[in-house]
Amino acid sequence: MRKILIIGGGAMGSAFSIPCLENNNKVTITEPYNKIFINNLSSKKKFHSSLKLTLPKKLKYRKYSKDILKEKFDLIVIALSLAGIDFIGKELKDLKIKTPLLILTKGLKYDKKKNKLLTISELLKNNYNVANTSVLKGPCLAKELAKKNKTSVVVANKNIKMAKWIGKQISTKYYLTEFSRDVIGIEICSAIKNIYAMVIGSGQNLNAASDLFQKSVNEMKFLIKYFKGDESTILGLAGIGDLYVSAVGGRNSKMGDFLGKGFTFASAKKKFMLKDTVEGEQLAREIAPFILKKINKDRIPLMINLLKTILYNKKI
Repeated sequence: MRKILIIGGGAMGSAFSIPCLENNNKVTITEPYNKIFINNLSSKKKFHSSLKLTLPKKLKYRKYSKDILKEKFDLIVIALSLAGIDFIGKELKDLKIKTPLLILTKGLKYDKKKNKLLTISELLKNNYNVANTSVLKGPCLAKELAKKNKTSVVVANKNIKMAKWIGKQISTKYYLTEFSRDVIGIEICSAIKNIYAMVIGSGQNLNAASDLFQKSVNEMKFLIKYFKGDESTILGLAGIGDLYVSAVGGRNSKMGDFLGKGFTFASAKKKFMLKDTVEGEQLAREIAPFILKKINKDRIPLMINLLKTILYNKKI
């Protein structure tokens, strides 16, 4: 039995607690700032408004404070949104935490001073001196995981023994883990697939969407290689696996469909998806300053087109 702390009470963090508990781990979850999730998790019923189900009684909720990080845990799981990474990075740096970390958060951050794109693990290491990090990515919808539908993910760490140790703590008959040393490639794939899901969603028939899928895979392969990842990662769970799930259903592909019908991003957001978070948009605005200036536009025309569509509110 291991002691696991999950930081982030959103859909994914809460859903992830279920296989952890089924492995007879003692799981504590905490939420730093989202009042809705704090109310969900602190209530007696533990009904999660995003997952639309009641979480296991064994799941222990603790009000977030810096002191909770000082306690002894075998694994700390970061399941915050991209916006929360700097917050938790500062907290971890101050306390010099050495506990193994598992990062569920997907995305990339643009370092303006260094004019460089950083993965989440790179950001934590470079800016906050946080080491011993693993990342977990793959085609995993939180609602399906919470219902115990069969799900496969990949845990990446250059130290493959650590990745496999984590896999042993979280794997179940329905939650299957694979392993990789290609941390950068896994993180790049898991982030940019949200942008390409929008691109694929813009195809207004199966033939067009299939063509865009194939071209998206080629661009992702180029970008993985550009950022020094293993290009073969595109063929795995974090690559075409995650891209497929995002393209078939989800908010990014839904937005892509509206773009394909001739709406601008702003008009589609206002008319159809006002309360929805479109992760691909957030990533596009974050990485655009680097992508548009540094990378050969002829190698990633789909990416460039979508970035300009969002930044300048143009029709795709």
